[in-house]
Formats: sequence, structure tokens, C-alpha cells
Amino acid sequence: MLTTQFILCHGSGNRFLMLDAVREPRLEDLTEHPSLVARLCREVGDTDGLLLTVRVADTFGMRMFNTDGSEAEMCGNGIRCVARQAQEYVGDVDTFDLISGGKRHAICREKPIYGAIPTYRVSIGVSLTTADFTPSIGCSTGFVGRVIDELDPTLAFTYINLGNPHLVAAVDQIDLERLTQLGERVKSLPQLLPHGTNVSLYRPMGDQTIYTATYERGVGLTASCGTAMTACSTAACLMGYCRHEEPITVLNSGGRVRCCAMITEHGPVTTLSGNATYEGVGVLALDLDNECFEQTDFEPNVREQEEYDQFLKTIQAEKL
Repeated sequence: MLTTQFILCHGSGNRFLMLDAVREPRLEDLTEHPSLVARLCREVGDTDGLLLTVRVADTFGMRMFNTDGSEAEMCGNGIRCVARQAQEYVGDVDTFDLISGGKRHAICREKPIYGAIPTYRVSIGVSLTTADFTPSIGCSTGFVGRVIDELDPTLAFTYINLGNPHLVAAVDQIDLERLTQLGERVKSLPQLLPHGTNVSLYRPMGDQTIYTATYERGVGLTASCGTAMTACSTAACLMGYCRHEEPITVLNSGGRVRCCAMITEHGPVTTLSGNATYEGVGVLALDLDNECFEQTDFEPNVREQEEYDQFLKTIQAEKL
């Protein structure tokens, strides 16, 4: 039996169960138990995924698991929560690196996005082509603003890879039923997307502002997806809806973040800044051999939850 502390946390309303595998390395054995991971996501807070803070080489890193137990390469909302936990190990510094999916990401602790809400920025390298999306092969400038007839002949999609894959398209109004249909249709297109993809719709709102919604691969519709907001911001600049090198306000049903898309000597990089909120802390007793667990001693973090609720009210006021 393995007894460990857990944290329920969220980035922009994207909720996670977070475990510290730096303090308890045996927690990485969860990677061999996807059905247990799926149960933990459902039964401990009904979260959108499970995060492991891990030790990697000379720094720390994140392993993120979807609600079906599959491992994701990157999670923009999750890595901010892991950054907050990793801050306990790196000390009182404002910048450090975290590794996810084999890639190193620059992290910066920023001034609170609202009130005293802990806020972190992550820099995410962007690729516009990949063998995992066959139409992008041979596109020297990437797959930007192009139709995929098999998916939807009326939408202009842009393919963005940030360690995990995204297809995003601009719309005048976001229709969640249509988005769900697109996300499900991807599963029937293995010749185009052999490993699937996340699908997002974004609505340009003018003045460096967009609204996004996402169907996540392995999850479904979510209130928020950090890499999707990053991908939509990148695509919005490539399509001329927003400007490079300037902050972009990104809204979704879970909250608000800031992005900034840049063209660097190493290729496109987009930053994502937003909250890392702790909803509460509890204790898990895990029996990995028998794939069972017991949850005890949960203490909600009322102050942080109330502050984020107030933040959401200000966002609703802005939208009105």
C-alpha cells in the first residue's frame, strides 16, 4: 500500500488530480495501470486528467494522463499547476525549466493574473508539419487555413503541433454540437490522422482577443485546454486575425489566459500565461497490485476557490 498526498488543482478551469512523484517515485508506476488512472480521474474530483510531477535529469517535469488512462505529450494548463508544485523544489526563483514529452519548456512565475492568484507562463515551441498529419507533409510553410473535405468542407483548418497535435479553425459562432461531431469524426480518419488530434474552434473578437472551445483527444469536450488556446492563438496570428509579438487575450468557458505568438530564430514559439489554482489537498492510499485506492482527509482551499470565482465574474462582465 502506497500512501501519498494529492492536490486537486486547475488551470483555466481545466481540472486535474496532481501527485508528487518527486517525493514518492513509486507513483510513476501508475503509468503501467491506465485503468486505475482512469478510475482516479473519475472518482477523485471528477477531473480532466492526472498530473505527475517528476524528476527529469537536471530539472523536473510533468507526465500527464487523460481520463481514458492514455498519456499526453503536453498540457498547457497542467504544466502551470506542475510548475507551482515544482517551485517547492527549485526554490524562490522566477524562471526555471520543466520537461514534458521529452521537450524542455521555459517557465516563468508572473505577477498574478487577478488578485493573488498564482500565475505562471510557459513557452511552447510550435511545429506546423508532422508525419502524424499526412496532408502537412511537403508543406514548407505548414498546413495553414486549408480545407479538409473529409472532416468539414466549409472550415479552413490550421494544423499546429505543440508536443501534442491540434487542428483549429476560425468561426463566427462556436457551436459545441458541431465541435463534438468534428472531434468524433477524427477517429474515422486514420489515413489522415493516424494518432488522432485535438480539435478546436475559435472566434476572433477583435483587439487581440479570441474565444476558444476544444474537443480533446482522449477526453472529449472540456472547459479549457491550454495547448488548444496556444494553438488557436498561433493560428489566429498566421491567419491575420491577431498580431505576432503582442499579447492575445484568450477566453473560454473555464477562464482567461494570455498568449503571445512569436517567430524566433528557432522557429515559432507561443507563450501561455494563466492561473495555477489549488482547490484542495487530500490523502490517497493506493494499492497498485490490486488497482484499488482509498481517499481520505480532503481539505478544500476555500480562499483560492473564492478568488477564482471572483475572477470569473470579472470575465463575464468583460464579455458583456
